[in-house]
Amino acid sequence: MNAIKIIMIPVSDQQKAKEFYMKLGFQIKVEAPMEHGQTWIELALPNQSTSIALVNFHGIIFETGDIAKEIEELNAKGIEVGKIDHKPWGKFAWLKDPDGNGLSLHQK
Repeated sequence: MNAIKIIMIPVSDQQKAKEFYMKLGFQIKVEAPMEHGQTWIELALPNQSTSIALVNFHGIIFETGDIAKEIEELNAKGIEVGKIDHKPWGKFAWLKDPDGNGLSLHQK
């Protein structure tokens, strides 16, 4: 894993949350439709590579240069990782920590 790319923050009202974070100085990186009628709202502070996403679930996305190799290494350590999900914006694979928090590997 190279970096924390996105921290997903569960919110009950995306527009109110977006307004709040924009008042804090965040700027919109992406606002686009998702599956199931949802919207992906991703914001970041100026000149920062780590961003937040205002969604209805929690999680952290870690950037990796080789998702298959990363999964193999994690599996060797006894960490179960889900299958690779191919999306137009990259490859993703989900796992959970011992408390059930969602973590995802992402390769562009």
